[in-house]
Amino acid sequence: MKAVRLVKVGSPLVVQEIPVPEIGEKDVLVRVRAAGICHSDAHYRAGRSPVRPLPMTLGHEVAGVVERIGAGVSNLKPGDRVCLHYNITCGECGFCATGNEQFCPRVLMIGHFTNGGYAEYIGIPARNALPLPPEFPFTQGATLMCASATAFHSLRKSRLRAGETAAIIGVGGLGISAVQFARVFGALDVFAVDIREESLALAAAYGAHPVHARKVDPVTEIRRLTGGRGVDVAIEMLGSPPTMQQAVRSLAPMGRAVFVGISDEAVKFDTYHEVLGNEAEIIGCSDHLLSELPTVIEMARQGVLDTAHVVTRSVSLDADEINGVLDELERGGAGIRTVIVP
Repeated sequence: MKAVRLVKVGSPLVVQEIPVPEIGEKDVLVRVRAAGICHSDAHYRAGRSPVRPLPMTLGHEVAGVVERIGAGVSNLKPGDRVCLHYNITCGECGFCATGNEQFCPRVLMIGHFTNGGYAEYIGIPARNALPLPPEFPFTQGATLMCASATAFHSLRKSRLRAGETAAIIGVGGLGISAVQFARVFGALDVFAVDIREESLALAAAYGAHPVHARKVDPVTEIRRLTGGRGVDVAIEMLGSPPTMQQAVRSLAPMGRAVFVGISDEAVKFDTYHEVLGNEAEIIGCSDHLLSELPTVIEMARQGVLDTAHVVTRSVSLDADEINGVLDELERGGAGIRTVIVP
């Protein structure tokens, strides 16, 4: 089968012919119908977050059709439409038993530590394949598996309460979902910070106050719009030290900053004035949980979460096209979300 793979860190992805995956008795083989191109994939290509082993088929936002099932699978059948939870875990350790499976010592993230969805087929445990409602496009189903799910997890980690205020810093694929979830969680005001007119316009359509970070200082503007107080929750989606600093500096007393974006750089804070004296909290957000996905899918099915405008472009399973999108992501572009349609 055809797959687009990372062969060497810092180099463009290449297309290779590899075998169709073999599946075990509790696995399913899925024909990929859509695979999202996440900003994390650009980080993997650049080596900011190491991929192993190489070569590796990238792609962790995946939706498709069950092609074949293992002998021990009873909850799925060939022809079923599914979207895939990207963390393959043991299901037996203490972390898995308590619903914190992203910390499973044997976790394998597809497209990171085991082959992902930039391919024609993918094999995966049946428990990782969730039914995709028939009215829901594969392209949008793929984005639910990272962009929307991780945004949902970040809002849960933030402990946002009804009546509070929130800032979403970076309104790409994850941020657009986070804007909507913040309103669902009860935020009275949501501030969307970005430098892209398209993203800010879409965030405004979902009820957020747009803050153009090239035209104003985001921290100053958020404090102006909140009467000097700041926000109760700031969620940073970009993984950039300056925007991480902005998230902390925009907080009201006892506010919570959630870091979602990937970065391998150190971040400096004024420990007393920005954290201790404010009783601020800095919270890490790693992935999301399998248990959260049925809720995210149902919210999308009911229209509580609108994903119709998240996918702004599709490309084919072509190395040059995919590398072009990753290049744009490195430069801060590429629209909201680009999805590969094999």
